[in-house]
Amino acid sequence: MGWIGDLIFNVIYAGAILVAAVWAGGVLKKFIVSYSREYEDIDETLFTFLGSIARYALLVFAGIFILARFGIQTASLVAVIGAAGLAIGLALQGTLANLAAGVMLVIFRPFKIGDFVELDGFAGTVKSVNLFTTELATPDNVQIILPNGQVFGAAIKNYSFHDTRRVDLVFGVSYGSDLKLADKILSGLVASDDRILTDPASFVKVTNLGDSSVDFTVRVWVDADDYWDVKFDLTRQAKDAFDQGGIDIPFPTTTVVRADA
Repeated sequence: MGWIGDLIFNVIYAGAILVAAVWAGGVLKKFIVSYSREYEDIDETLFTFLGSIARYALLVFAGIFILARFGIQTASLVAVIGAAGLAIGLALQGTLANLAAGVMLVIFRPFKIGDFVELDGFAGTVKSVNLFTTELATPDNVQIILPNGQVFGAAIKNYSFHDTRRVDLVFGVSYGSDLKLADKILSGLVASDDRILTDPASFVKVTNLGDSSVDFTVRVWVDADDYWDVKFDLTRQAKDAFDQGGIDIPFPTTTVVRADA
């Protein structure tokens, strides 16, 4: 009966350790996650992930301690777990690379939810960023899911990072047009648009003498939210104003010469 009593005691003891480990793991995870409120620049996903790792690590140690209580040699078990972990790591090295990149993205936050970005050649609005993938929605509402390793390993263009953006437009007028009048028309359009910022100053200059046109470059600064509206409106307004002012906009022509002519 002595060994039965020892077994019952060990079972109760192991159960108590397991319950305590589960409780302590939950407390430890909540404690780690609570730090996300102190570091608002770091996404809460990272703290949740680290909290889960700490919780499961505590449960693993508790399991090893329980096995040792029942007289099971844990040294070989730890070696097996280490070897299995190495094998899993080698098999999932691509996944682990995405995980590492996800952690870097969460820490450094080169973009956030709602930003319009270009990642590895794909442009869209960021919908979610987790530890393995980043989800974009293209302007025509197509879902794109990119592995974080691919995202962090390529150039990142964040069009929403700054509050202002510069609109660059090029208008070509014919060589026979009045360049001073064309300059006056474009400068007037820029000055009359309240969405265009005065600082930095706008730029309206002749920048190129092309094969069939004299090119005016217009550069104006606007709030990021007004970028596309100003770009499209200014293009249409310039065409209408050139037509009213008699400014010709040349278009490519092809002259065909007959060999027998």
